[in-house]
Amino acid sequence: MEALTVGYISLAGIVIAIYAGLHVAIALAGVSLLGVWAITGKLSLALNFVALAASDSIADYTFGVVPLFVLMGLAVAESGLGRDTFDIVARRLRRWRGGLGVATVLSNAIFAAITGISIASAAVFARVAVPEMVRAGTDRSIAVGVVAGSSVLGMLIPPSLLLILFAVLTDSSVGALFAGGVGPGLLLTLAYIVYLTVLGRLRPQLFGELESALPPGSGRRTPGWLILPVAGLAGLVLSGIYLGVFTPTEAGAVGAFAALALGILMRRIGLQEGWRIAQQTGHVTAAVCFLIIGASIYGRMLGYSGVPQSITTWATGSGIGPLGFLFLFSLLVMALGTVLDSSSIMLVTVPLAFPIARELGIDPVHFGLVTVLAVEIGLLTPPLGLSVFVVQATLRDTGVTLGEVFRGAAPFAAIMAGVLVLVILEPAIVLTLAR
Repeated sequence: MEALTVGYISLAGIVIAIYAGLHVAIALAGVSLLGVWAITGKLSLALNFVALAASDSIADYTFGVVPLFVLMGLAVAESGLGRDTFDIVARRLRRWRGGLGVATVLSNAIFAAITGISIASAAVFARVAVPEMVRAGTDRSIAVGVVAGSSVLGMLIPPSLLLILFAVLTDSSVGALFAGGVGPGLLLTLAYIVYLTVLGRLRPQLFGELESALPPGSGRRTPGWLILPVAGLAGLVLSGIYLGVFTPTEAGAVGAFAALALGILMRRIGLQEGWRIAQQTGHVTAAVCFLIIGASIYGRMLGYSGVPQSITTWATGSGIGPLGFLFLFSLLVMALGTVLDSSSIMLVTVPLAFPIARELGIDPVHFGLVTVLAVEIGLLTPPLGLSVFVVQATLRDTGVTLGEVFRGAAPFAAIMAGVLVLVILEPAIVLTLAR
């Protein structure tokens, strides 16, 4: 059988396997193994192909950034810095209609600069912000929607695990991707704040009485100076990367050490908390590692079969153009977001789409941020909105339902779609700082 035919059949096989419920990494690696076997006719060669791709993928120096930033994010979450940030910001916005919602967005943006994981943000602020907003009179659907919607900033504002994953998959610069994420991250944060402010003016009943915008004693217990560790940690990591003091991988190590040191010095991380952080870091890293191995095998098999070259030739000859391709690709990614998690979507689509984007002259950093934005919309859309599930699971004891969180998150998903369109049409939003 021709290699190209095998490649296209393998794509169909991967889709069928994933929709049948097979783990994404197993589907990618298994179908790729069968594909190489079918092309070469030799099982031993196919097994060696898979083994080499697996070892090369996680032996890459760049991959070391994954466990380090995961460790930093979990240490920050465990030390309670997210709660401190929310209390301090909420106190400053107590006279702003919808101020607790705005405080949640701003706190998530600050928290995102030191975590890089949307799920961590969703879990932290579901526990911290939702009870305070509901106690202040905010409609519960609005409260849970704000948390779910703003949690996606964790994967957009650098450091971001998805941007690191994109860099590993495409051999792109992690530092350039981090710089490119600043513009869309700030734009999305501003869009959320404008939406909540306008909603607070038009429908004030959704946010309770203005004088109760800050629950008694909620933010007053947290000294204002506690914002300094958060700002200092974010500044240390990001300035070190952008100023060239250290590489992103080294920045992850510095950030992880600083986050743990802060937690220990503040007496918020002891042996029990440290063990829990180490376990969670291992679990997340192992899961990401397994996915990257599957994606690496899949990408090499596709290249060997000639499928990317075939599709690239078709795309460039069809006259679809860069804009048309980005819009179609974004729609595909958002559709996959209804059934797959964000990492899996990237692992399935990026190895196939990146060569096309490069051939069409699309900047890798621009394409990376468009991809991450489109993927993140899937965290808020049914039936598999991962951030929504995390918020609901965290608040299950309070009676919050999935439907309630999905309804509250819908306006934020729509705002994200609008920002995605702007980023596609105006690459300067991404590239101004990345160059």
